[in-house]
Amino acid sequence: MSTTAWILTAGFGILVLLGVPFAFAIALCVIAVVLVTGIEPMLLPQTVVAGTQSFSLLAIPFFMLAGELMSAGGLSQRLVRVADVFVRHLPGGMGLVVVLAALVFAAVSGSAPATTAAIGAVMIPAMAERGYSKAYATALVVSAGVLAPLVPPSIAFVIWGVIAEQSISKLFLSGVVPGLLMAAGMMLIVVVQALRDQRPREAPASWPQRRAALREGVWALLAPAVVLGGIYGGAFTPTEAAVVACIYALCVGLLIERRLRCRELPAVVLRAMSISAIVMAIVAVSNGFGFLVAQEQLATRLASWLATQFHERWSMLLALNLGFFALAAVMDEIAIMVILGPMLISIGNQFGIDPVHFGAMIVTNVAIGMAAPPIGYCLFVGMAIGGVRLWPLAKAIMPFVLMMLVVLMLVTYVPAFSLALVR
Repeated sequence: MSTTAWILTAGFGILVLLGVPFAFAIALCVIAVVLVTGIEPMLLPQTVVAGTQSFSLLAIPFFMLAGELMSAGGLSQRLVRVADVFVRHLPGGMGLVVVLAALVFAAVSGSAPATTAAIGAVMIPAMAERGYSKAYATALVVSAGVLAPLVPPSIAFVIWGVIAEQSISKLFLSGVVPGLLMAAGMMLIVVVQALRDQRPREAPASWPQRRAALREGVWALLAPAVVLGGIYGGAFTPTEAAVVACIYALCVGLLIERRLRCRELPAVVLRAMSISAIVMAIVAVSNGFGFLVAQEQLATRLASWLATQFHERWSMLLALNLGFFALAAVMDEIAIMVILGPMLISIGNQFGIDPVHFGAMIVTNVAIGMAAPPIGYCLFVGMAIGGVRLWPLAKAIMPFVLMMLVVLMLVTYVPAFSLALVR
């Protein structure tokens, strides 16, 4: 291999093992290649800036802000209340509340960390009060939080759409069925574990209580309808939908619910900016990394090698999923998509895989990686909220991760799961 290839592979791996943050590890590798190989020094700033210039990427900070505004404005609590009055009397009722509330919240925020934080802040203490272990409650919240990359509008699909130059609206639709399958799998696990542990059921809510909860939560429930209805009704693009979601959450929080105060807005915006900055920094420096990967033709060479090793599509997809899952468990998911995007697209084209189906498979894998030990991003969000350590949380979350892997196999080998709504 060339010097550039060694720096981009072995050098990057060593930096990650040493605990260097991903954005810095990627940037250091790019700088090292520029210095060692004598490439024009202006390459780095130009590619970094170019990596953030897509109009579609504007959706990321706005969806982050919409999630923070919904949480601060009390809409997440309203969602939990609505779900609670309808399913709390079923086996594992509290767990079912987590999944349902996360599904609706994800349909506005598009962010797994934001969904995990918003639902976890309400539900982890509530489940602990009802006798659930904090490790189990946190594992469930983290698992439900990673539905956000699959349920439209999804930030992960926005990033993949930019990388693969595919319709973001079609990619959004491709994640609906996989997301619902995962949600159904989580509910099944919750019910089975509740029956096994013989957890007492709560009294069902009366119809007046349900009507009151719906009346209080109507604005929270309308948010996904406004955002998704506008996208698929042709009123606005996915990027514009992110701005609409912010305006909606702001107006409801300030003027209707009145649980959001003007003095709180700077802190809310700062939280959204800090998360968005992390994501955009990784996207920016990964663009430079990806440029060098393309220049060295590493993606093409690896795709050709895979084609010679795996002659059947099913075996190649299995190997790709296993490798991607292993990387996602120890590496930032956004960096994986940006860095390996050209290689993955080459492989998909070589084997004649529908690009939208391929995107659904990649993002499903990314979603699982956010919950997979040891460094799934949402794991650490859950650990911070629940006050639990990694090992107990890892043990509690494994049934959910295994179920997600089953869904991944279905998405991979049954294209109809991701393409039915698109077609």
